[in-house]
Amino acid sequence: MKTILTIIFIIFLGFTAQAQNGTADVKVETIEMTIVTETSYEMNLETKTEVARLYKFKNSNIKKELNFLTKANKPKMA
Repeated sequence: MKTILTIIFIIFLGFTAQAQNGTADVKVETIEMTIVTETSYEMNLETKTEVARLYKFKNSNIKKELNFLTKANKPKMA
């Protein structure tokens, strides 16, 4: 009996869901855009002087950072 009532209830909900009035379709205004096929490139030929730092040893900062010590690396007394 319970299953029959459940099936009838589901069918009733299905019919009521389909009987609802749908909202009116909203029209959207579209904008037409043109496609640009030609592109212009501008080259800037101004010379800029930039300063580059020179180090005596090539990888000195990198090697110093990679050789760090942690508390786990230190020997412990037994």
